[in-house]
Amino acid sequence: MTAVARARTALGTLVRRATAPAATPVPSGFRAGSDGGMPDRDGGPWVFDSGVCREAHFHMPLFAAWCRRLKEPLRVHRKLWEFVYIAQVLEERGALAPGARGVGFGVGREPLAALFASLGADVLATDVDAEAAVEAGWVRTHQHAASLAELNDRGICDTAHFDARVRYGTVDMNAVPDDLRGFDFCWSSCACEHLGSIEQGLAFLRRSLDVLRPGGIAVHTTELNLTSPTRTIDHGSTVLFRRPDLESLVAALRGDGHQASPVDFAFGADAIERYIDLPPYRAEPHLRVALAGKVRWYETTSVGLVFVKGGEP
Repeated sequence: MTAVARARTALGTLVRRATAPAATPVPSGFRAGSDGGMPDRDGGPWVFDSGVCREAHFHMPLFAAWCRRLKEPLRVHRKLWEFVYIAQVLEERGALAPGARGVGFGVGREPLAALFASLGADVLATDVDAEAAVEAGWVRTHQHAASLAELNDRGICDTAHFDARVRYGTVDMNAVPDDLRGFDFCWSSCACEHLGSIEQGLAFLRRSLDVLRPGGIAVHTTELNLTSPTRTIDHGSTVLFRRPDLESLVAALRGDGHQASPVDFAFGADAIERYIDLPPYRAEPHLRVALAGKVRWYETTSVGLVFVKGGEP
């Protein structure tokens, strides 16, 4: 059986299990909620801390539950994993309480601003200006919103609530303005690898905590180089962070007085994870991807990062 055939077989099994939560074994670390879907907030370890996208996460009942909230069909795609990861990290830590204030960076047309507003949060959704988006190709690939309403085009949030709770602002992630302060949470979904270099991406991740109040939560997803801890794409429109880059970031944030757990770099070897998607990329499965550098190909996947701002509330 070919790798594609094995992945398709595993994909069918995964979707059947994920859409039938009662028959799905609860993975280690998952705190099942009273409804068998979303987890309860208190007690037990977090479902997600800093770590790598894995096939096993798609088997969790919570994954299908978040897909329903996002009005997204369950599919084995790392971008969907990023949305679920960010939402789950914030929800289980109590950051999405009514009245909480959040800011998203490089939001494009992602559904998270609408999702968080539907849960009662007040959201500032930010992205580069239209001219920069055209130059970077985000408009051509439908990854830049032309209007605020496009962030709720799935109808995730009641229109009146969305209009009352969501604002849009232009922000350059390489120069976050000093007047963005005091938020309860911030997020970005695979945006910091597009800032020009690894150095600039790491600088943004470190500075992102500046916009938070003490105890506020920063959650980001980005690209992880699975091929090499040394060679990588370190400059250009898309860079690939290496394990040592993220380990150094965690150490730096701890030195700044923030909370930053070690990144769990363990990744699985299930059928879908053994399939490496090549250009032109498939709609699914799409967990591990081959990305071309100047002289070689790199295997990459998504990694999630969670930080808590230090200091007295």
